[in-house]
Amino acid sequence: MTCASCAARIERKLNRIDGVRASVNFAMESAKVDFPPQISVEELVRAVEEAGYTAAPPVPPVIPQPDGAARSDGAPTSEDPVDVLRRRLVVSTLLTLPVLVLAMVPPLQFDNWQWLSLTLAAPVVVWGALPFHRAAWKNLRHASATMDTLISMGILAAFAWSLWALFLGDAGMPGMRMDFTLFPEPGAGSGEIYLEIAAALAMFILLGRYFEAHAKRRSGAALRALLELGAKDVAVLRPGAEGEVEVRVPIDELAVGDRFVIRPGEKVATDGVVVEGTSAIDAALLTGESVPVEVAPGDPVTGATVNAGGRIVVRATRVGSDTKLAQIARLVVDAQSGKAAVQRLADRLSAVFVPIVIALSVGTLGFWLGLTGDVVAAFTAAVAVLIIACPCALGLATPTALLVGTGRGAQLGVLIKGPEVLESTRKVDTIVLDKTGTVTTGRMSLVNVIPADGTEPDEALRLAATLENASEHPIAAAIVDGATNLGVTLGSVSDFASTPGRGVTGTVDGRQVHAGRLAWLEGEGLTVPVELSAAVDEAEAAGRTAVVVGWDGHVRAVLVVSDTIKPTSVEAISRLRSLGLTPILLTGDNSRAAQAVAAQVGVTDVIAEVLPEEKVAVVTRLQSEGRVVAMVGDGVNDAAALAQADLGLSMGTGTDAAIEASDLTLVRGDLRSAADAIRLARRTLSTIKGNLFWALAYNVAAIPLAASGRLNPLIAGAAMAFSSVFVVSNSLRLRKFAAWSQDTSQNR
Repeated sequence: MTCASCAARIERKLNRIDGVRASVNFAMESAKVDFPPQISVEELVRAVEEAGYTAAPPVPPVIPQPDGAARSDGAPTSEDPVDVLRRRLVVSTLLTLPVLVLAMVPPLQFDNWQWLSLTLAAPVVVWGALPFHRAAWKNLRHASATMDTLISMGILAAFAWSLWALFLGDAGMPGMRMDFTLFPEPGAGSGEIYLEIAAALAMFILLGRYFEAHAKRRSGAALRALLELGAKDVAVLRPGAEGEVEVRVPIDELAVGDRFVIRPGEKVATDGVVVEGTSAIDAALLTGESVPVEVAPGDPVTGATVNAGGRIVVRATRVGSDTKLAQIARLVVDAQSGKAAVQRLADRLSAVFVPIVIALSVGTLGFWLGLTGDVVAAFTAAVAVLIIACPCALGLATPTALLVGTGRGAQLGVLIKGPEVLESTRKVDTIVLDKTGTVTTGRMSLVNVIPADGTEPDEALRLAATLENASEHPIAAAIVDGATNLGVTLGSVSDFASTPGRGVTGTVDGRQVHAGRLAWLEGEGLTVPVELSAAVDEAEAAGRTAVVVGWDGHVRAVLVVSDTIKPTSVEAISRLRSLGLTPILLTGDNSRAAQAVAAQVGVTDVIAEVLPEEKVAVVTRLQSEGRVVAMVGDGVNDAAALAQADLGLSMGTGTDAAIEASDLTLVRGDLRSAADAIRLARRTLSTIKGNLFWALAYNVAAIPLAASGRLNPLIAGAAMAFSSVFVVSNSLRLRKFAAWSQDTSQNR
């Protein structure tokens, strides 16, 4: 594809097939297609070929290349398009410069100089501009027109006029001189041959295409770098004659359950769990987190991170396309393949742009012929209209900014799911924060056991931990870990039942044991000693969580667990406020514990004691009040609320359900990333809008100027080439976006 009109034509062709929904991305030269099972991939490819193009399904793991050379293993599948353009540009420039000099410097015009100009210009017009002619001919065969049609028509018109003047007119006579003027007066001729215009147009547009292709390659560099992070081989432990031996194998041969060795300085081959050794893992390249994380046996590690400490042995838990790196790459590619509403508008404009420009060019020719009768002036203005118009800038405005923005986000540990998300970030005014795992570490620990009179604390802890061992709740895990660390031996539980947000019950050693909220146990008919009720009040006042355990109709003990606030949460709340957002703390925890946490991080609005299913209702209520709501969470119980929110942000350290339901994924478990994500999304949106403004403004201003006869086709060609380069270069500024920790400016 050579311009946005090509993308629009392919998209229309695919969407005419029953049940097919296609979105074609010009910048990435790719199509994302949803199609029913009765449609084959071969039919889709055939439809693209019928439109005059070629297509092939990607072979995973694929690295999309915005310059058109798709890679599957880090190497180009064909000759580099940028190198091809460079060669064509260099040869065309060497041949065109003498033609330009002869046309612009009359003292150098020797007898019959125009024949030398023809000799030099002809290869540029025929070979240098061959990609434009080939594309224009292909479009003509399919009764269509694109940007290449305009370019080819302009170049061939200028060349054909020159040939006519040289062979049939008087321009071939000795002593012929040209009147070269950059901005001619309306109605004035600009010379009788246009060899320098034909050659220079090809040279300028090749120069623009070269810069554009080079810049587009740079725009996809972040994603390519991300996908190339993974290790290429790995030292796997295999059974040997004298025990386990290390065997180095390609990464593709690694399987789930394999144990492999990572030495200092090596990359972690795939996602896994440390089974031997301790070390520090540097995840900066993957998450943007600059501080290495200490790991020990039992701790998870992520593929593509770097071992910055000692030797460790890791057991693989995910390989290939299931790894976190592959998931991140898929999210980024999906985001870059999508289209925002503004891009669809630009695509509709691009689809009708070229026919309109051709009509305007013909109209300009007729107008000047009728007004002045000057064929040269009319021809000059008509060619200038053909050349100055540029739908390419419109087509590149959104995808290049999205390409760079999402790639930069991936480097910083921020994954934007799609272009539709960007508009939401601009409007958001309220951000709802889940407490556990978002504002706090989510790692609860048992800090105290308070028994009732006549109850042994070890017995209460044993029964409670045995019951909670059947639950997956973080508080339950904290109680089990606390009991295990104290040497308590757990029993078995039967008839286990969980009431989400309230508590659990089951039979342990023949006793029906309840554990959960005080109010729930009271509702179940258990009596509460006064001293334990006071212990619950005291724990909650301190911002801790009290789990009440009872059996035989009485509450027997209070188990106090505590979560710790993340060190960066206070700073994150301040940053979110500076972006104009009102933070609200949302939690299923008791009100006093929630208020205590909120006071520490600087949040004044708290909604506590909310059941998982009620979180959606809270978000809906805030939306009904006219607020545009963002939600940050990390658990399964946050997934529905994340989906309901106008903007859902999930912690990448959380569950897959939360990540799937969100619009933005924060790879790091750092709440400051939420502020960075919103800033980056807003900056990307503003870049898209800026690109579209300048692309539209350029065409609105340039076409009338060319039609007025005040613009030489040479200048028109240079300006057209510059417009696309400007849009792509403006998008590349997003590569310099810095996370707040690196850039203290408050630029929104």
